[in-house]
Amino acid sequence: MQLGTVYLIPTVLAEDNIEAIPNYVIDAIKNCSIFFVENEKTTRRFFKKLWKEMVIDNYDWHVIHKAEDTVINNFIQLLRLGKNIGIVSEAGCPAIADPGQKLIDAAQKINATIKPLVGPSSILLALMASGMNGQCFKFNGYLPIDTFDRKKKIKELEIDSSKANCTQIFIETPYRNNQMLKDIISVCKNETKLCIATNITASEEKIVTKSIAQWLNKLPDIHKQPTIFLLLNTV
Repeated sequence: MQLGTVYLIPTVLAEDNIEAIPNYVIDAIKNCSIFFVENEKTTRRFFKKLWKEMVIDNYDWHVIHKAEDTVINNFIQLLRLGKNIGIVSEAGCPAIADPGQKLIDAAQKINATIKPLVGPSSILLALMASGMNGQCFKFNGYLPIDTFDRKKKIKELEIDSSKANCTQIFIETPYRNNQMLKDIISVCKNETKLCIATNITASEEKIVTKSIAQWLNKLPDIHKQPTIFLLLNTV
């Protein structure tokens, strides 16, 4: 039997911007009978906004969690039965800073066809609007929670950025954003550029790049706002 196809289905970054999703994503949803999702409740709600006629209960739903072995084995078994499967992240594109990556790795190992679909990625959208180096960039995910370790890591990223002319990109849990910003300001050089990209694709979206010295004049309050941080030192 022919293997099923894996569709990597993007979702919105902000609930008020369904227009960020291309129409052809609906066709991909219709081609699937099974969905592996990070959050079933929000994915169901998202799909109904895209395709009002969808009968949600006609589809099989599986929650990825951290893609434990049992989830991966179930996923592979369904692909071997010829089932087309959609993978959906909680926000943005599957497998980018997302547990769905482990499922895709498993699908690659059995030579299944994988179709990534166009949609909003907060990481790439922030980089595009930052004015920073898009030829060389690195996504570092979450930095350490401990203040000392976090400041040490920020300094290491700044040094690496200077050596390689590389844009360093990282994120933080939204309720710790203001502390992250203070730590960046406290350890980075005045000439280092910092882009703060908040609420990407939402109506209150704001993406601003300034030097550390310029940010010192007035720090924004980004508490509990989804944020991407980008750092570049070229000196």
